[in-house]
Amino acid sequence: MLKTPIARGVALATLGATLAIPTMAQAAFLEDSKASLELRNFYHNSDNRQDGAPQSKAEEWGQGFILNFQSGYTEGTVGFGVDAIGLLGLKLDSSPDRTGTGLLPTNDDGYAPDDYGRIGGAAKARISKTTLKVGEMIPKLPTILPSDSRLLPQTFRGGMLTSEEIQGLTASFGRMTETSLRSEAGFADMEMSNGGAGGVASDKFDFASLKYQWNKELTTSYDYGNLDKNYKQHIFNVIHVLPLGEKQSLKSDIRYARSTDDGNTNVDNKAFGAMFTYSLGGHSFGAAYQDMSGNTGYPYLSGGDAFLVNYVMIDPTFADPNERSYQLRYDYNFAALGVPGLTFMTRYLKGEDIGANRNGKEWERNTDIGYVLQSGSLKNLGVKLRNGTYRGEGREIDQTRFIVSYTIPLM
Repeated sequence: MLKTPIARGVALATLGATLAIPTMAQAAFLEDSKASLELRNFYHNSDNRQDGAPQSKAEEWGQGFILNFQSGYTEGTVGFGVDAIGLLGLKLDSSPDRTGTGLLPTNDDGYAPDDYGRIGGAAKARISKTTLKVGEMIPKLPTILPSDSRLLPQTFRGGMLTSEEIQGLTASFGRMTETSLRSEAGFADMEMSNGGAGGVASDKFDFASLKYQWNKELTTSYDYGNLDKNYKQHIFNVIHVLPLGEKQSLKSDIRYARSTDDGNTNVDNKAFGAMFTYSLGGHSFGAAYQDMSGNTGYPYLSGGDAFLVNYVMIDPTFADPNERSYQLRYDYNFAALGVPGLTFMTRYLKGEDIGANRNGKEWERNTDIGYVLQSGSLKNLGVKLRNGTYRGEGREIDQTRFIVSYTIPLM
């Protein structure tokens, strides 16, 4: 349903290239279309406190605009549609001695540009409950997790087929050929993070995913990823939620990944992780254990997130070779006290057995507090304060992030 004149204009402009489609087909294309504009204001301060740090502080401030458009499908056995995304980042504050936050690009002269962004899109086709998408997209699978923790999201170009023909089963297959990092306007080949030596840029990442929901309590999945000439990866995941009574539950999240080399790299990693979360009313108490074995750390796509239970804020993975790490976490949803939209989270992680002699250690502490307006003219306006402290071998970082976000539905 088209809610505003602006939304109607956006949809009609998108249809300009589809005038040959019969009117009845266009009706479904329009009626099921969705569009939104997210405004994201982001301040990032990272205080590098270790002696001899090449840069004592990384501090930048920016404003992001993220326009998302998803059309419906034309009528008929095969339905066709388009998705579009518009990204714009504006520099509000930066200098050559404070870059490196991941919010903004950095030019050769050391300065961040005043703005960066692009417009992209993807064509899509649907038969029954199977959809093929080709173009720019933001896939979210254990093997390919684009980062959305800065001003603009990371995106990929490629093709992806998703099928839900069998009830409870979601199957996905595809190939990505390029990526645009969260602080870049252009596209480039994909690279490997944290996987050891020998990695090279690649224009081919193949993936497959099978996810089956057995019932409301149990979901299992298997995922495969292959960054050509870098690594191959198999990921298994089991999620179970055990009801324990009124407003009580125990969630178990078990993950195992096996990564090996593909090409001239030395990738060799086994990653096991388990997180258990007990929820009682507005309270959630979590505990996690993560274990790395093999000759290298856990590999994942550069610029993205890693599918690990101890993937966090400052030193995100806790996944060096042979590292063991532990996490304690507490969340509270103030809706239980009659204040919906207000949330709190704090967690502490410790890693050990790091380095050639396995005597290295690291720890990190994170705290988030956020509020989202629930009604009124500014409904969905969100404010979040994130604070983190990291201490490890040769690295000491204190970090603060402040994010204000507001999503405007256009249609």
